[in-house]
Amino acid sequence: MTVLDSRSHTARATTARAALEEAVAYREPISLDEVVSEAALQTRVDKKFLLTPEQFTALSEHLGEKFKIMQIDGLRTFRYESVYFDTEDFDQYRAHRQGRRRRYKVRSRTYADTGLSMFEIKTKGLRGATVKHRIQQDLDQAGALTEDNLQFLEFVLESEYGQQVPELQPVLDSSYTRATFVNPVDSERLTCDVELEYANSGRKINGPDLIVVETKSADGRGASDRALAGLGIREVSMSKYCIGVALLNPHLPANRWSRLLQQNFVPDPTLR
Repeated sequence: MTVLDSRSHTARATTARAALEEAVAYREPISLDEVVSEAALQTRVDKKFLLTPEQFTALSEHLGEKFKIMQIDGLRTFRYESVYFDTEDFDQYRAHRQGRRRRYKVRSRTYADTGLSMFEIKTKGLRGATVKHRIQQDLDQAGALTEDNLQFLEFVLESEYGQQVPELQPVLDSSYTRATFVNPVDSERLTCDVELEYANSGRKINGPDLIVVETKSADGRGASDRALAGLGIREVSMSKYCIGVALLNPHLPANRWSRLLQQNFVPDPTLR
């Protein structure tokens, strides 16, 4: 049974989670080891899109059968839990808002369903490509700036930007459920996130019932990018980290994402 045939006898999904589960159910699986060896894309061009369940279903059908689904121990959707670090004044949030070239994100990411935990730094390389640097960490140290993490961060910032490590602290907890589509032939990936949750020490906010789709390819012109363009779905300027910070800290300037926040993340636009 083909991907498209499998959908012909089912009702259309009406929620983001249902659309995601439906889209991944019948595709061929690809293991984590295969993803790492064939489509790791630590240096890549990222594009983000916000899709309704109906748009996501159409996208899945347009992708055809070349895209496989990452599967680990029989699971195809996974819960991701991240802790982001920034300065007391949110220097890196401000750097992203202002579009500075030498900007970065620092986070601890835990793959809740597998128990794997990584410390990661995302920097900007040539032509705006995203470069991800990461090391594995013990699960019980997730969310902490350990000595090993700080040494790794110091090495990355010095080698990439010639910068010293500022005083950092945890500023945002983020979690969501993700499925990953993989095109091993072209080393292309498509991550699809639903059920976003943001929290800090004082507040917790749920994201909208939409799918955050991120294409990751070598040049930003992969098959998934073309499929989205063919459906008339436009790229959005969005960082899950910056959206979370803006939602939880309304005193911070967020003009770069004001329209996106008002249309999709804040029920009452007058709150922004």
